[in-house]
Amino acid sequence: MTRASLALVAAAALSGCGIQSIPQADNAVAGAWAEVQNQYQRRADLVPNLVETVKGYASHEKETLEAVIAARARATQVQIKVDELTPENMKKFEEAQGALQSALGRLLAVAEAYPQLKANENFRDLQVQLEGTENRIGTARRRYIQTVQEFNNLVTVPPTSFTNSLLYHKQAKAQFTATTPGAEQAPKVKF
Repeated sequence: MTRASLALVAAAALSGCGIQSIPQADNAVAGAWAEVQNQYQRRADLVPNLVETVKGYASHEKETLEAVIAARARATQVQIKVDELTPENMKKFEEAQGALQSALGRLLAVAEAYPQLKANENFRDLQVQLEGTENRIGTARRRYIQTVQEFNNLVTVPPTSFTNSLLYHKQAKAQFTATTPGAEQAPKVKF
């Protein structure tokens, strides 16, 4: 067997063991995480518009508006780079995003209490945008979860895990977890 044919056989064998798939999967995780951050940023950018709209109609709900502003500020301060996707960092990120989501929920409850605010066309448009944003965040998180699962399989399941331990030394990435107490149970709807 010649050196050239031996090199081709070795390259073919290594390609089946993750020599390309692990870096590609790592890049896919980075891309999926960027999309999650993109959607959270979209929400953070939308919040000031919502707050300004509500301010004009519900100035007496100052405490609720200030809570939204403070939660947005905290949520935009917590940033995680793709190589820092540890369970601890994910928990900090999710807590900050959860606080913003909770504050927005209280703000929307204010709208329910004030029909003139709820009827305002600008506010209705922003509610629709917020709902769409939350759906986009959910979709981006699902894609991230799937991409991380595929990556984690490559770096932990043989035969690609052997290539990982020899060449790349990549660690499994952290997944999202439910941070809301009781999230594992379906809510009860009563009329």
